[in-house]
Amino acid sequence: MLNVSPRHFLEDQFPSRFRHLIPSTLKSAYRAAADLIADNPILAMADERRERGRIISWAVDLGFNRLVETGALPFDKSWEWYERPTGRYLALRPSHSVITISQIADPTKQPRNVRFRQTARVSNEPFLDLPEFDSENDISGEPHILITHGHQDLNFSHLCIPDPDHRKGYRFRSENLLYLPHEIVFEGPPAEDTDIDLDAVATLKEDIERARRDNGDS
Repeated sequence: MLNVSPRHFLEDQFPSRFRHLIPSTLKSAYRAAADLIADNPILAMADERRERGRIISWAVDLGFNRLVETGALPFDKSWEWYERPTGRYLALRPSHSVITISQIADPTKQPRNVRFRQTARVSNEPFLDLPEFDSENDISGEPHILITHGHQDLNFSHLCIPDPDHRKGYRFRSENLLYLPHEIVFEGPPAEDTDIDLDAVATLKEDIERARRDNGDS
């Protein structure tokens, strides 16, 4: 059985040096959504119908889409259809995972249990330090990571690895990213984190690559 810490895997896939981009992008998107609603009577009516969240969601997805297109985030991306074709959502794609973005009211709880998230979340089962799963479990998908942010009001944001059991919340949840300082550039060699098992993370990534080949994805 692989013994990979969710925190270590998250650091590998979304390194700390890029995380200051999350609060700045969210703040810009919320401001843009508020300005758009204020300037457009039709959208202002939508705001009264509690549809402001959808406009925020679109603005946030477009903000992160721009980060990838400009190279600020070194990820790939794709626009995916929801299980029911009511629209598309942005999927950020680091080297060995898929990241989606969601508004939630409670930072300790997962988004509502819709099909596309359920499918992605289950792929977190076999390899993130879960003793109930043994080494015979095959990796059937890429790990799912969430960027969460406050519903309606921007009062928190976290990077999270969902627990396969929706009721349990998260295997790992970062600190509130809204409290991060602006980017700090360090001089000299980086500090060593002796707690990170680089071999375990590398083994996990090799297994994900093998699953991709077996499924004809690469």
